Amino acid sequence: MNNHLIEIQGLTKVYGVDEATVHALAGIEMSVDKNEFVAIMGHSGSGKSTLMNILGCLDLPTSGSYMFDGRDVSKLSKNDLAEVRNQKLGFIFQSFNLLPRLSALANVMLPMLYNMDEDVSDEEAKRRAIASLEAVGLGDRLHHHPNQLSGGQQQRVAIARALVNNPPLILADEPTGNLDSKSSVEIMDILHKLHKGGATIIMVTHEPDIAEHAERVICVKDGVILSDGRDGNNLCLNKRTL
Repeated sequence: MNNHLIEIQGLTKVYGVDEATVHALAGIEMSVDKNEFVAIMGHSGSGKSTLMNILGCLDLPTSGSYMFDGRDVSKLSKNDLAEVRNQKLGFIFQSFNLLPRLSALANVMLPMLYNMDEDVSDEEAKRRAIASLEAVGLGDRLHHHPNQLSGGQQQRVAIARALVNNPPLILADEPTGNLDSKSSVEIMDILHKLHKGGATIIMVTHEPDIAEHAERVICVKDGVILSDGRDGNNLCLNKRTL
């Protein structure tokens, strides 16, 4: 039985034309099973951020196919991509991306306001947002604004926001990049709990100690996969090639 949540074949991304052409991705082949915890590593310019943008339906490939949750999303319109992002994906960003004028509770409620496929009442949206914040240990910070929270607490709000629509995939882009070591450990502990609870997580990081939290590490270089931990080969970790 096929347990793949993601299947990618021959994925390329080309920017520019003629002499200015840049092949950011040069034929990526990979799959991710449901309930995997995957880290993607690579130095600046390796293509990992481009790959993450395509996985997150923020960009389209130049060629190749991207099957996500049984649907080929590589050729969708912008509106259809936005629908997939809202209903199927939870994003955790390095810079948190919280709206400064909104409370933690209001920030977490936002994805439900844009979910056209599910008619959620204000009362239900609030209940789910509170439950999501309590799940990351912020039940006592519901009405705090981002500037009243530490970096680690802001990232917890971002995680709660990513969870609130119960997406099949969580994408974490350098989730500890702006945090101190103590907060980084706390955030990784939360991701581990989510994974044990059944979440599929793909995380981009340049930090080997953070990547080691994942059960599989994919090393990207020059737009191709250099090694895949599924095969027991972790070049990014073993050789510190970053």
